[in-house]
Order: sequence, then C-alpha cells, then structure tokens
Amino acid sequence: MISVSLGSFVLVLSEFLPIGLLPNIASDLGIGIGTAGLLIVATAIAAAIGAPVITVVSSRIDRRYVLWSLMVLLIIADVVGAMAGSFALLLVARVLLGVTLGAFWAIGAGIAGRLVAAPQVIKATSIITAGVSVATVVSLPLGSLVANLASWRLAFVIGAGLAVVALVGQLILLPSIPSSSRVAFRTFGGLFRVQRARVGLIATAFVFLAQFTAYTFITPYLEDLVKVDTSTVTLALLVFGIAGIAGNFAFSVALSRNLVGTLLFGKILLAVAIVLLPLLAWTVPGVFVLLVVWGFVWGGMPLGMQTWMSTAAPGVAEGSLAMFVTTIQLAISGGSIVGAVTLGLGGYGATFTVSAVIAALGFVTLLVLGRSGSSRAASAPAAPVPVTTGAVAVPCP
Repeated sequence: MISVSLGSFVLVLSEFLPIGLLPNIASDLGIGIGTAGLLIVATAIAAAIGAPVITVVSSRIDRRYVLWSLMVLLIIADVVGAMAGSFALLLVARVLLGVTLGAFWAIGAGIAGRLVAAPQVIKATSIITAGVSVATVVSLPLGSLVANLASWRLAFVIGAGLAVVALVGQLILLPSIPSSSRVAFRTFGGLFRVQRARVGLIATAFVFLAQFTAYTFITPYLEDLVKVDTSTVTLALLVFGIAGIAGNFAFSVALSRNLVGTLLFGKILLAVAIVLLPLLAWTVPGVFVLLVVWGFVWGGMPLGMQTWMSTAAPGVAEGSLAMFVTTIQLAISGGSIVGAVTLGLGGYGATFTVSAVIAALGFVTLLVLGRSGSSRAASAPAAPVPVTTGAVAVPCP
C-alpha cells in the first residue's frame, strides 16, 4: 500500500507543482499566461481519455506490470517537461502526465481490494489516497520555494526523482496482481444501464463540479475579498490541506458504517461551508473555520464516491473506476469554466453561491435516487473479485 500511496503522491505533486509556476513558465517560454493555462486543460483532457483507453488496452495484463509502466511513463513525462525548450514540447509532457494520471486512478486506486481482506479495504484505500492529500499540502509551499530559488524546471526534476523512488518501491513491494476481468469499450456504455452506476456518476459530477467552481478561485478570494497577505493565503491553503488529510481517514471509518448517510452529510456540509465563505469574508478566523470544514469534507468525498462506484458494477470494477476518473476530469474542467463565468458576471458571491447550489443538487440526487440504488446493490450477485470498496482522491488545482 505504501508504494502505491507514494505513487499517488508523486502523480499529484507532478500535476500541482507547475500550476503555481505558470507565470514563470510563461515568461521563460515567451507565451501569455492564458496560453500557459492550456497546460492544465491538456492534462485534464488527457486524463479523461487515458483512463478508459488504458483500462481497456491493459485489461488482460497483470496489474503490477501496468503500475510499473505508468511510473516509467511518469518519469518520462517529467524528464521531457524539465528539458522542454518550447511550449509545444511542454504540452506533450503534460499530456503524457494526464494519461498516466487517468490510468493510475482507474487501475491503481482500486487494487486495495486485491491486497487485503474485505473488512480492511476502505482503510487500505485511505492509505493510498492519503498520498493525494499530502501532495496537496506540500505542493503549494514547495512550488513557492522553487519559484524563489530556482527555475520552474526544478519542479519537473523533483517529480521525476520521486517517481523513480516510487517505481523502485513498487518493484520491490508489489506482489503479482493478475488481471481478473476483461474490459471492453462496450463495458462503459453498459454501466449507464446500471442504476447504481448512473447515480454514482451523476452524484460525482455534481460534487466535483461544485468543488472546482469555487476552489479554482480560492486564492483570489482570499486576496481580494478577505484581503489577507500572501503568507496568510499560504497558511489558509495549508490548513485546508491538513484538514483534508484528517477528513480522508475520518471518512474511511464513517463510510464503512453508513455509505449513503456519510455521503449525504458530506454533500450538504460542503454546500453550507462554501455558501458562507463570501458572507463571512469580513472575519479571518471565521474564514479559517469554514476552510477547515470545507477541507475536512473534501478530504473524504472523493473516497466516498469512489467507494460507491467500486460496488456499482462489481464484475467490472475497473470499468467503473475508469468512467469515474473521466467524469471527474470533465467536471474539474467544467467547474473551472462555470466559476470563471460566474465570477465575471457577479463576483465571488455569485461564484460561491452557484457552487453551493450545485453541491445541493448533488445532495438531492443522492437523497432521491441513492437509497434505491443502494438497495439494489445489496441484492446484487457476488463479485468474482473480492473488491467491496475502493477509493481515489483527485488533485485539486
């Protein structure tokens, strides 16, 4: 588990570090900041496509070999990024990273059920996803340090070095994990005929769309509306990330007791925390309290939705995970666009209100449709693979 968790940490770090360095990259390569932002979009699109494609292509291969190959591809992506002398080559590096990212979450995040006994799956998966939470916390201050002390290319060098460590760990520690089922492209279409899978994908789209409508603009919100300095912004995001780590493990306990209830609670708490942020912008302590609540809930929600999806169609768990990853990446891109439009039209109040409304719609969707889907899943035939739960957390740009 530790070697896979390290892999998730390196992937997210590789994705996050350059985000804070976009002005440096734009200046060095002689491009506009808007053009540099395409690096983020390219990564998301590549991940959305890579998740189902790699899942299908590799469905007959031992999962251990697939994970090893993905780490090698990550190393190549970071090395190409570090050496890129043009924007086009850097864009290629980010596409390679996106493919790796999507495939890793579709395949690697669900292997906990293959490595431990059923009662320990959520706990084991939370260890894997903890790498994401830690990377979220580390990436901002590390990116700031890189920007102040060295070239942006160092971010890619750091990513490549850590990926080598993760690869060595997986080569030593991962046992054989034979492929258990054949996944074809038609499998993904079949998922939409399964009520529980449909509900899960819709609820996932709502929660990630809500998250990134607001979170994409959390830094300018703190600077422009709360009017705090750069060091306080860094502290606020650090607090958010630490709360997310705690939420990841707390949700792993709650989910094993009541999956639907935990997700419903998380969705409504997410909506409340986000909608209150503009209203309490006048009080820094109040904002910090809300960021702790938001971070705590967000640390557990991806874990919860992945737990739902991993049991939606047990016979094709990896197919469910692939569609889950694709849904997430599209929702992340959509959320950023919705946030940008609403920010331009009505400011931070409008953006955060729309985000809260989307989260509330996700709550209603799960409340109305979720219990029926959960009941049907309870009577579903046993899966050929002992995967009762699984989870994944997604980088938050």
